[in-house]
Amino acid sequence: MICQAAVSEHNAKREDDNMLYQIQDGTVSVGGETVLSHFDFEIRGREKTAVVGKNGSGKTTLLRLIAGELDLDRDDRRLQPGIRTSRKVTVGLLPQQVFSGEGDGDRTVEEELLRACPCRDTWDRERFLYEQEYDRLFTGFGFRKEDKKKKLSEFSGGQRTRIALIQLMLEKPDILLLDEPTNHLDQEMTEWLEQWIVSYEKAVVIVSHDRFFLDQTVEAVYEITGKKLVRYAGNYSRFVEQKEKNQRQLRKDWERQQAEIERLNDLIKKFRNKPRKAAFARSRQKLLERMDRMEKPSDEALRPFMQEIVPAVTSAKYVLEAEHLQIGYDHALMELNLRIRRGQKIGVIGPNGIGKSTFLKTAAGLLPPVSGKCMQGLRVTMEYFDQQTASIQADCSVKEHFHRMYPSMTDKDVRSVLGRWLFGGKEAAKRVSELSGGEKSRLMFAEIFQSCPNFMILDEPTNHMDIQAREMLESAFRAYQGTLLFVSHDRYFISQVADALLVFENDRVMYCPFGYLHYREKQKKAAQYAQMAEEKKAAAAGKAKDGVTGGSMENGSAENGSTGNGSAENGGTGNGSAAGGSMESKSTENAWEIGMRPEDQALVEEMRSVPEAEKGRFMRISTEEAYREWRMRLMEEELDRLMERVLVLAAQREEQEQKMMAADLGYETEKVSDSELAVSADAVSETASGGKEQEQTAAALEQAEEEWTQACIAWDEEKTGYAAL
Repeated sequence: MICQAAVSEHNAKREDDNMLYQIQDGTVSVGGETVLSHFDFEIRGREKTAVVGKNGSGKTTLLRLIAGELDLDRDDRRLQPGIRTSRKVTVGLLPQQVFSGEGDGDRTVEEELLRACPCRDTWDRERFLYEQEYDRLFTGFGFRKEDKKKKLSEFSGGQRTRIALIQLMLEKPDILLLDEPTNHLDQEMTEWLEQWIVSYEKAVVIVSHDRFFLDQTVEAVYEITGKKLVRYAGNYSRFVEQKEKNQRQLRKDWERQQAEIERLNDLIKKFRNKPRKAAFARSRQKLLERMDRMEKPSDEALRPFMQEIVPAVTSAKYVLEAEHLQIGYDHALMELNLRIRRGQKIGVIGPNGIGKSTFLKTAAGLLPPVSGKCMQGLRVTMEYFDQQTASIQADCSVKEHFHRMYPSMTDKDVRSVLGRWLFGGKEAAKRVSELSGGEKSRLMFAEIFQSCPNFMILDEPTNHMDIQAREMLESAFRAYQGTLLFVSHDRYFISQVADALLVFENDRVMYCPFGYLHYREKQKKAAQYAQMAEEKKAAAAGKAKDGVTGGSMENGSAENGSTGNGSAENGGTGNGSAAGGSMESKSTENAWEIGMRPEDQALVEEMRSVPEAEKGRFMRISTEEAYREWRMRLMEEELDRLMERVLVLAAQREEQEQKMMAADLGYETEKVSDSELAVSADAVSETASGGKEQEQTAAALEQAEEEWTQACIAWDEEKTGYAAL
């Protein structure tokens, strides 16, 4: 058995290391324009891979190529086949337009999801496992189980996209292609999807702007730059770190080469007109001509803010103090007490609509508190930012607008500052009115940092910004030495900037004196301890049940001459053993807690304080038990259907019998004249046809009753077998 396990582990590792899908020296064009040129790409085993790059660089084109929607351009000079696979692979891609075909909206979600079920037998275990999986996925994406009966046309576009993603996940392709999978998901659903992708047993290729999502899921990153792909091992943070390191090295090599070129040119100029040194100058000239010139490295990967940004005025020790502060508009949403020290960078997190933005406006003095005090400290220079303040309207260029705000700056300084905020060259000549939302936010931050206040209050500062702009903003905030209080849904941005958190939840605010990654780790531990506590409690309940059963058996044996008290000599009474079991459980529990840190023990105590009604939801049942319950439910549904058919047929037969009796009675009592003889003949023929319908109905009713009887027998046998287990 050990050898078999070792071989299985070795084979699994080999499958992970082996190449599953590979593109060599590929070129792909769309609409006659080359998108990717002479690039290499590969997927190794069950590797989770990310593809990143600027908008329009070709990320979605690459996914369509892998899915088979596009083909590589023909290249006669390519010696190798463009695309190779280690075996026949299945590929699944989530399309941008889902359920857009005719008649798609008329189907229910259950009908759509069951179309992909590989097993058509309603009672088969494989069918049960498939339904169990799609129930888990369906509820994991925020739907209720009752929503399965709704038609697809009743859902919004984002909800239909989620349903299509569930359908794709149920198909379990060898290569799963996800293009912006978190667009229609909230934070809880996104975290659930992260766990699912990590546990998925096959390869995944992801295109996403959610950097924290990529950090939690991928093992390799491909960056599209210059129509080529560059591979980096590790998650997104490792990619950023390695790219910066490579970029610094490239710049050093380029500067070294430029210095060498300048030295050779100086030698050539110095000696080319001297007869004795002319040959030396010509040799230097040839050396210069044969040199492979390096392209100047881009500054994209280098942090533009490497030096500390110190506020113009130093504030007092405490920047903001709130005492019994109740925030809200017409009524108080919540009450909080806090003091923010100079230099802190606090991120505010919580669900939408709970009062985060209201708190920021109250702290900035834009909204009066419902009650309590909210005071800024001495020498505090504050700047407030939200999407409304970033909606700049001006008819001049970016450079002119910034120069008007700071007229004392020279033209060179203005260009230097704007270049740091990604407004270099032609970008600085753009008109402000033509800028996008993210570009206007960047311009607003350039103005704020130039004035350099000592306290910034920011509401969603990264909205509408691409990855490059967000990384530039993170670089600026890390270099900033003032105080930050901000709200953001960008988890990566929070993890890079915040050194403390204010967590808004359930009408209360919790202060966490650590960063976002530490907070997530605490949440995971709390969930683990809650599950462990429930498992231990269930085990203790099982032992107690066994003890009660044993006690009743001892009492039952009194007829044979031994009493419960007499059995105490051989191990104590039933009460004594129950107490012993309790002591043993408590000692085990204490032993489990000995190695825990105080804060973790506090988390366990919080879990124990959960009401019993809430703890019930942590209970788990075995797969076999769940499968039998599923079969019982299907049988009960079949019984209900057959019973309804029996009742309908019985009512139909009764109605037909009443009609026949009424017709017979009328025919006997009424006198039929010669002129009505033809009509009576028709009535007789109708009566005869009614008799045939009655016979057919009676036969159908008899068959339905027989089917219902057999179904009842099968249900009773299944129930008896289930009870025996």
